[in-house]
Amino acid sequence: MTDITLYNTLTREKEPFVPLDAENVRVYACGPTVYDRIHVGNARPIVVFDVLVRLLRHHYPQVTYVRNITDVDDKIITRAAESDIDIGKLCDDTIACFHRDIAALGALPPDHEPRATAFIDEMIAMITLLIEKGHAYVAEGHVLFSVATMPSYGKLSRRSMDDMIAGARVEVAPYKRDAADFVLWKPSNDDQPGWDNPFDRSKGRPGWHIECSAMAKHYLGDTFDIHAGGLDLVFPHHENEMAQSCCAHDTEIMARVWMHNGFVTMGDEKMSKSLGNMIRAHEAITAHRGETVRAALLAAHYRAPVSLGEDAFAESRNVLDRLYRAVGNVSADVDAVDAVFLDALSDDLNTPAAMARLHQLAGAANKGDDAAAVALKSSAVLLGLLEGSADEWARGEEAETAAGGDDDAAIKLETKMEIEARIEARNAARAARDFATADAIRDDLAARGILLEDGPDGTIWRRS
Repeated sequence: MTDITLYNTLTREKEPFVPLDAENVRVYACGPTVYDRIHVGNARPIVVFDVLVRLLRHHYPQVTYVRNITDVDDKIITRAAESDIDIGKLCDDTIACFHRDIAALGALPPDHEPRATAFIDEMIAMITLLIEKGHAYVAEGHVLFSVATMPSYGKLSRRSMDDMIAGARVEVAPYKRDAADFVLWKPSNDDQPGWDNPFDRSKGRPGWHIECSAMAKHYLGDTFDIHAGGLDLVFPHHENEMAQSCCAHDTEIMARVWMHNGFVTMGDEKMSKSLGNMIRAHEAITAHRGETVRAALLAAHYRAPVSLGEDAFAESRNVLDRLYRAVGNVSADVDAVDAVFLDALSDDLNTPAAMARLHQLAGAANKGDDAAAVALKSSAVLLGLLEGSADEWARGEEAETAAGGDDDAAIKLETKMEIEARIEARNAARAARDFATADAIRDDLAARGILLEDGPDGTIWRRS
């Protein structure tokens, strides 16, 4: 079996992956804060770590994958107030949109997707434990983690204390013992979500970092194999998670391996909501289809930045066109994954090298090598690509479009039937050697953005 190596942010080295329990590999990835729809930058960790889990499941009998949802946060409170909408409805609506977007991107659902508000009791218990052990203190209705009690604080981000204070972007409050101390619990006013707690007579709510610590502990235990997220989470979020979890559980580590994906860029800038230079995932999916967006997100190595724009999406569309033409409509076989491809992907998720191998297999398949076609299909599934049929891809529609049941789907189904009828009419004209009529039908469809491709198995069509 090909060994997996992963770059560990904690050690700054690429290391052989050795699970704590080879019978159950445990992975936690930070999910969305549900105050707004995700942009393609937010989508990158979803796609990258979906590939990681697919690879791990190819190697190990069981993988427990947890990806949380943050549904109590100051950004959510602010957005609900600005939009004059109930917080619960805002969260529910945003989560529904999130699920649609990532399904269109081909991301498999995690084994567990906990919402933070369902784990308040566990958070309170962990905070209470930190207070009892001298790692946290109560001050003016807040509970704060005392960084001075953890000598190794900062070992994940490797920042100086001054840099960490500046990078945390937290209020320098008079009730803090140290400027770097961070909030575990905060008071809530009457207009904010709040829960009874033993720290203050008024209601309060958790800080961001304690949420993930409590949910990871619940599903994966005191220590687990891999903690994953975007590069922007290394500090303060993951640094603080690790600090409070290790101190609460008296462990040296929270996760053995910490993985972080690079940013999605627009030009020279990181894509972000605050900079206003984002492409929302559903907009990119609508314009280019989910599989194209997924392929574009995997075009660069996950730790490197990836620049997205019309050229990148067009290139990914062309790549998928070529691969689908080569693979045809063969079925995937878990035992037929190509060894060279697997070596590349197992080398710290080297998707560019893995994609290069898919192109080699496509070349062989185009020369009539049926085994290469099966290997191409079977290998691509580990990237979440080529999971549909070549015919569906060529038609430019997802398999579910015609079965969606809404007005848009009905219109598309009618259009599809019309196109198929025109192709049948063209076939009849060609059989009657009426090539002028056949060419006129082809030209008419081309003018409407429908390209026909004649092959040994008949005529297929795709949108230009």
